[in-house]
Amino acid sequence: MPVNIAEMLSIDEIQAPILNDLALFEEKFKSQMRSRVMLLDKITSYIVKQKGKQIRPIFVFHAALFSGGITESTHRGAALIELLHTATLVHDDVVDESYYRRGLFSINALWKNKIAVLVGDYLLSRGLLLSVEHKEFHLLEIVTKAVQEMSEGELLQIEKARRLDITEEVYFDIIRQKTASLIASCCEVGAASSGSSVETQLQLREFGMLAGIAFQIKDDLFDYGAEEVGKPLGIDIKEKKMTLPLIFALQKTDWWQKRTVIYQIKNQSHKARVVKEIIEFVKQSGGLEYAEEKMNEYKNRALALLESINLPGDKKYLKAIIEFAISRKK
Repeated sequence: MPVNIAEMLSIDEIQAPILNDLALFEEKFKSQMRSRVMLLDKITSYIVKQKGKQIRPIFVFHAALFSGGITESTHRGAALIELLHTATLVHDDVVDESYYRRGLFSINALWKNKIAVLVGDYLLSRGLLLSVEHKEFHLLEIVTKAVQEMSEGELLQIEKARRLDITEEVYFDIIRQKTASLIASCCEVGAASSGSSVETQLQLREFGMLAGIAFQIKDDLFDYGAEEVGKPLGIDIKEKKMTLPLIFALQKTDWWQKRTVIYQIKNQSHKARVVKEIIEFVKQSGGLEYAEEKMNEYKNRALALLESINLPGDKKYLKAIIEFAISRKK
């Protein structure tokens, strides 16, 4: 399948039409995290400083801009998603016993698990209240479903990881729930907040789902890079996570090699030498090329779907977000 190249824009160019909206979103997000409890306020202030590329609110605002226009409801929708997503990240770090996020200490590393779980609960409650207070139950339903899917995807991955023999079909089920469902909800919330039709909301949801799958495959590819960018090299192997390049490589090898690699992941993945051997095995098996092919396939499906949506809004920026995300170096 030929790669459909969307217009290449920098993150600054993508943000330009919604710069004021992103600034307002940040203020709303910060205000929703404030607390009269000094410890909690200190921790939430620390969280706010760990700002990434704001891909999720960018999706919300551009989906709204494309489908009808940005409203006050759009700003609340973006804050709702970020609150609930941040809550899941805080809880994930506890579950994964992870002590770093974006190069900084995680909440559980600095304040221990009990406080981290309670902070995650607080953020979750703030998101719920934000929607309830403004009676935006439709937006709350969209995002709550995403959180449910993310939890189910995480549990599915844990269940299947015990045998380390995940099929490609199961892998796509996991990333659809764990990662893509959140991007899908961003696009659906943006469309819903703009007052667009249910049909448009569902179309943009599917667009976000396809884009989210492409994003996750890109993230998987970082694990096999020539240098440590975005995340430490080989971290998925060390954490015994079966990603698409490795799954493909195992499918293409003989029974004995497959058994050997699975044994290494289960029992020796803490050794740098073994991780290096597995990475080389995946590269030699064509796993990276296959994953890139699949990533571009989902990207092209997302772009084709977006092209079929008949609205007067500018599609350029939604297209550019996908291109930026799968072309990024970290």
